[in-house]
Amino acid sequence: MHSYQNLIILQYLYKIQTLGFSYIEHFQPNQENFLEEVSSLDELTQSIHSCHLCDLSKTRKQSMGGYGNQYSDIMILDYVVSREQENMKDYYGGRGGELLNNMIKDILQKNKEDIFYTHCVKCKVFDKKDMIQMAYNSCQSYLYTQINLIKPKIIIVLGKEAYEIFTNDKGNFENVRGHIVDFSSYKIFPIYHPEYLLRNPKLQQITKKDLQRVQTFIKI
Repeated sequence: MHSYQNLIILQYLYKIQTLGFSYIEHFQPNQENFLEEVSSLDELTQSIHSCHLCDLSKTRKQSMGGYGNQYSDIMILDYVVSREQENMKDYYGGRGGELLNNMIKDILQKNKEDIFYTHCVKCKVFDKKDMIQMAYNSCQSYLYTQINLIKPKIIIVLGKEAYEIFTNDKGNFENVRGHIVDFSSYKIFPIYHPEYLLRNPKLQQITKKDLQRVQTFIKI
């Protein structure tokens, strides 16, 4: 919680600095302070694209602020931006993206443009857990603001790593996989990551059955 509050302060101070101020009175951080500064998803996306809150801004080709329908009932939450996604500038790039897109069409009966897709960490990151956690601390308010602006009925979380960093739940992933989980004020639905399914094709049928529960839920 302290790192999240520090991020709110830092983002606020950056904005004040650009306006020419070098000193301000005491500032009490909270989520509402940040939300008041962002009135639209487009504005938030621009903030993500110009973000320099962590060292990933020095190595990224681009940040990925989200893709799809901002009015969707369904949000897809991935872990970090992959090399393929960054190089192809495509959220559904590569074989994993193709598999996910096919499941969205076949099971959820939607096009990829109908669903909002975003990441816990908005830039490509080297596969080091400490670096990923540091980057997520910087991205966290962006993610929560996206959720509050879009207000999805359910958030499909792709894989164990994304679920753990988002919820801070280090328990057995199998206990939550394929189930609707109440987290904060959100309904989240963890499934296997598409890349994991490519390495374990026998689990693809299980994931398709899991997604049928999402299809049933959004119709309620």
